[in-house]
Amino acid sequence: MAETAAPYRCGHVAIVGRPSVGKSTLVNALVGGKISITSRKPQTTRYRILGIATTQRAQVAYVDTPGFQTRHRSPLNDRLNRAVRESLAGVDVVVLVLDAARIVEADRAVVRLLPGRVPAIAALNKVDLVRDKAALLPRLAEVAALFAFAAIVPVSAERETQLRELQGEIEERLPLSPPLYPAADLTDRDERFLAAELVREKIFRLLGDEVPYATTVAIDSFKEEGALRRVHATVFVDKASQRAILLGEGGARMKAIATQARQDMERLFGGKVFLEVFVRVKHGWAASEASLQRFGY
Repeated sequence: MAETAAPYRCGHVAIVGRPSVGKSTLVNALVGGKISITSRKPQTTRYRILGIATTQRAQVAYVDTPGFQTRHRSPLNDRLNRAVRESLAGVDVVVLVLDAARIVEADRAVVRLLPGRVPAIAALNKVDLVRDKAALLPRLAEVAALFAFAAIVPVSAERETQLRELQGEIEERLPLSPPLYPAADLTDRDERFLAAELVREKIFRLLGDEVPYATTVAIDSFKEEGALRRVHATVFVDKASQRAILLGEGGARMKAIATQARQDMERLFGGKVFLEVFVRVKHGWAASEASLQRFGY
């Protein structure tokens, strides 16, 4: 007798957590492609990004969000926190990402945002960095005491450990529905947006602690000429001194940033990229409502 195909499931899943717990790395691993930028610095993600994973049994639209933080208040951070709250509305499942090394008050602040009407799953990330695996048992108990989670799954997004288990827990709780997005799509963002994010990622990775947070990237033009993409971008900084740091001696640092960003674009877009990057000073852009709206925050 022929087997009956399992009913198809599809839905939206918000990935939330405090800064630096590995949310974007997890989304990239679950989607199977780089759609969110990553760095070791907290608050690298500034935008709500949809990552789409399609299989024969389910389609999951993962909503990557900025790290929710309460330490530093500013118009920009207020907008990022609002993006987190808004991402929790209208989703079918929430995945709270926690660091396996420790649970802190910032995690509890995110727990307080979790809606009670949808299932929440705790992903205890970076278990590969915990040397004493016996320490995971009390950590799991600590997580269980935080909230009535539908499931708690220890994972390593970096090493892709136990991601199938996490995917199974997520898919099981999605509503019955046909796919909402084309099967070939990995994200709802266009190449223009991804190009700007790759430039910003290299700034976060190649510079020190202060300057990356004072920068934002705008794409002035993005043209496709056959298999070639011509991209002109501007990096905005808050101060002239930050512009000097970003450029480096003889423009060497900016050249390294642009080269690495171009190489990532070519891998992601599957073709040659001509990238030109300028650096301009725009005082107080992160505190200006008009500027924040212009840059899409």
